[in-house]
Amino acid sequence: MPVTFWLVQALNGISYGMLLFLLAAGLSLIFGLMKVLNLTHGSFYLLGGYFGLAVIQRTGSFVVAVLTACFAIAIIGVIIERFFLRRLYLEELPQALVTFGFLFIFSDLATVIWGGDPQTMPKPDLFTGSLQLGTFYYPIYRLFIIGFGLAIALLLWWLQDGTRIGAMVRASVDNEEVARAMGIDVSLLFTLVFGFGAFLAALGGVMGGPIVGVYPGADFEILLLGFVVVIIGGLGSLKGSLFGGLLVGLLDTFGKVFFPELALFTIFAPMALILAIRPSGLFGRE
Repeated sequence: MPVTFWLVQALNGISYGMLLFLLAAGLSLIFGLMKVLNLTHGSFYLLGGYFGLAVIQRTGSFVVAVLTACFAIAIIGVIIERFFLRRLYLEELPQALVTFGFLFIFSDLATVIWGGDPQTMPKPDLFTGSLQLGTFYYPIYRLFIIGFGLAIALLLWWLQDGTRIGAMVRASVDNEEVARAMGIDVSLLFTLVFGFGAFLAALGGVMGGPIVGVYPGADFEILLLGFVVVIIGGLGSLKGSLFGGLLVGLLDTFGKVFFPELALFTIFAPMALILAIRPSGLFGRE
């Protein structure tokens, strides 16, 4: 096969991996800090895509659609954490049942409101068309997604390691009781982290709309891949979410190209191998 084919598929895998990173970063952060197995995270992705589609159809502005959808889903996340999950802290089974219930509720509501047909969000005018890369052309929007994902990764790294709130989050993860004794409002911090995780999931849904579209069932599919990314990378690790997202994106892309009937095997087999060697994930704490 020509080199061009490999380059195109690699770029496709990297761009998809960046979308998975946006989803997995919030999922990993929520579980790493709050120990909440948030199965509603896939719904945040789906609703973000649908909200963004609805806004862009009315305003024509992709930026307005991104901001409106992400903040709307963040508010939904805050409400769920405050009024439903707060009273189930450290109760894994009730948390899983409640968030799984919301997953079905939001899935049905999305189908009722937006219908069962797949829909594609229009690309921003600035990123339509293709760019010549050597001997081939590649969609500008996918290149933008790669750059955008890297920028978000750097921003999250700075927030985690270079800001006061990042230090508070790290302290709460390491020892919640000591963090409370030092005057950190861990309760408020939990709510902010949960809302921020929902924001990131919705961001992935909006940014992925022009590439993979928005359709019923996307919440379950993306949630499964998100958990694979988190398991491979390691819970609570931003670096792990980025590396795991890229790895799963590449495996999923090349798996569907070369082994379409074994596409899931190409993802889960490496995950099983990694867990056999490092049960905590590539960058998780032992």
